Amino acid sequence: MTHKTAQQLIAEAKQVVPEITVHELKDLQGQDSNTVLIDVRELNEWNLGHIPGAVYIGRGVLESQIEQRVPREARVVLYCQSGNRSALAGFTLQQLGYGNVSSLAGGWRDWVGSGGEVAD
Repeated sequence: MTHKTAQQLIAEAKQVVPEITVHELKDLQGQDSNTVLIDVRELNEWNLGHIPGAVYIGRGVLESQIEQRVPREARVVLYCQSGNRSALAGFTLQQLGYGNVSSLAGGWRDWVGSGGEVAD
């Protein structure tokens, strides 16, 4: 069996999980939408700051907690520090039957860099 590198897995996930930009996310937040924003970073990262309105579900427990917290028909936007873990998480959610999943391109880093609001 041929093994893949982490970078190969991330590249594959990014081919099938759409990415949205910080600007697009800000537009979504300005609308009264049914979008569920999920932070998949580690708890210590979340505690240092997160996007207002985000729900914390760490990447390590996403598969076991998502169904109880987010309906499959919801629009889901995932984010992490840079956009890699969220792409992998999006790929997993697609396999679990979530059909409207995207990943924040550039993640938390680009959110903060663009002047996005930060919640404690």
